[in-house]
Amino acid sequence: MTDSTHLARQVVTALVAAGVREVVLSPGSRNAPLSFALFDADRAGLLRLHTRLDERSAGFLALGMAKSSRRPAAVVCTSGTAVANLGPAVLEARHAGVRLVVVAADRPARLRGTSANQTTEQVGLLPGAHVVDLAAGAGAEVALAEALDPGAPWAPGPVHLNVQLDDPLTPTDRWTPEIAGLPDGGAGPARRRSGASVTIPRGPRTVVVAGDDAGPPARVLAEAGGWPLLAEPTSGSRTGANALRCYRLLLGTDLGERIERVVVSGHPTLSRPVSQLLARRDVEVWDLDGGASGFARPFPVDRTVPSAQVGAGLLDESWLAQWHAADADVARQLDRLLAAEDGLTPYEAAGAVARALPAAGLLFVGASNPIRDLDLMVPRYRVGDRRKVIANRGLAGIDGVLSSAIGAALGRPHGSRNLALMGDVTFLHEAGGLVLGPAEARPDLTVVVVNDDGGSIFAVLEQGAPEYADRFDRLFATPHGVDLAALCAATRTPHWAVSSLPELEHALAQPAGGIEVVEVVVRRDDRRDLDARIRALRPA
Repeated sequence: MTDSTHLARQVVTALVAAGVREVVLSPGSRNAPLSFALFDADRAGLLRLHTRLDERSAGFLALGMAKSSRRPAAVVCTSGTAVANLGPAVLEARHAGVRLVVVAADRPARLRGTSANQTTEQVGLLPGAHVVDLAAGAGAEVALAEALDPGAPWAPGPVHLNVQLDDPLTPTDRWTPEIAGLPDGGAGPARRRSGASVTIPRGPRTVVVAGDDAGPPARVLAEAGGWPLLAEPTSGSRTGANALRCYRLLLGTDLGERIERVVVSGHPTLSRPVSQLLARRDVEVWDLDGGASGFARPFPVDRTVPSAQVGAGLLDESWLAQWHAADADVARQLDRLLAAEDGLTPYEAAGAVARALPAAGLLFVGASNPIRDLDLMVPRYRVGDRRKVIANRGLAGIDGVLSSAIGAALGRPHGSRNLALMGDVTFLHEAGGLVLGPAEARPDLTVVVVNDDGGSIFAVLEQGAPEYADRFDRLFATPHGVDLAALCAATRTPHWAVSSLPELEHALAQPAGGIEVVEVVVRRDDRRDLDARIRALRPA
């Protein structure tokens, strides 16, 4: 057995022992020993191997599987620029606390700093990842176990195994891996929480802000305190009686001005009104995560606590009741406003997708407008129905959303329905995610693409002001004119185009199976005006 073959098999054995069950491979020559070892492990039923042509798509596919399954997933690539293409997925994993393992083949150390083909300094090439430089020989097994230890200081988060592989690169035998006593390998919570629970007294007018991946504790706390729950769609907290639909519109009203204390959990990123609330000097902020994410908060924090319970004191039932009444009033106004619009709006498209998500269903949401539109349209889901709404909110980029959604669906095989919602620019940014080989696993996934022929998110920001109209399209909206049906046809992906709410609801009610794309054609020229009218809504 060659040294490279032995090292590759050690790596695969360590991955399986660490609980990795999903591995994505991008083909190459230098990573051939790893590829052969992974094939044998797949045949032995120890893991499931996926192959993708493009490393960026491969990285986000693995990321999506890790996010939805809460287990570590791995991506394997060859040397050189292949490793650099994994950078966006690694950065997202770092900021979202996802256990992504990058296994990158490298030339032997003696060739570094030379002009050897496809050789660069790969150690440190992926910022934010814990890196282990592996060479054949004594100590490799121990180094692997330490790097993949779920209790290590860098976990959860990305790990880069930089594997030095020397010629010859092909095995001389077939491997029959035997790994006894396989662990479950579940990643557990995305954020570390430790320490005794702290009691939060009743008294001040309080709201609970639940950002991305906050989880059920935020809902439980809000209900125990009788406090309004301002929960983002991907918080895992948008359930129960205290969750509000139109909270970001209400923060600009008298109710918002009367807030005295905020308990924040997860990673809130969607709403400027929420960011402004957390930055107010007259509001006391309690951080329920207690710094567990590994990053400092971008707003002042008065108390950091790992977990909390509500203490004794007078319950002001009128506080929550006022928020409920205002929320119901503004929601009715919003629905009437949207129904009166000429044609299907992006908000109505998001609402249709939210309603189509059944119990035990999965919804992966793209960045920019779609997740913000969804935020105003998600119904108050019932506790215990196990709907899972996730997104790449670590850095909130549009990179790899399609592959992440496919990976999330593959990583949650026992769900009832898989949906994805994204904009056209996000979809086009990674249309290569639709390139799957005939032998690759394909989940049932309905991808809803809201197509307004450009980046309408900028229309509602400062750049979309009328004084910049003469250069807005060229610099920000960037209309593309791409025929999405033809693009889907090139990869044999079923495609529907709809332009009305009944058509969209009909398409969502009749999934074709496998990966399909539902293109929702909407206007962009009225987006700024529509958003201004929505932001102006106030309770009567």
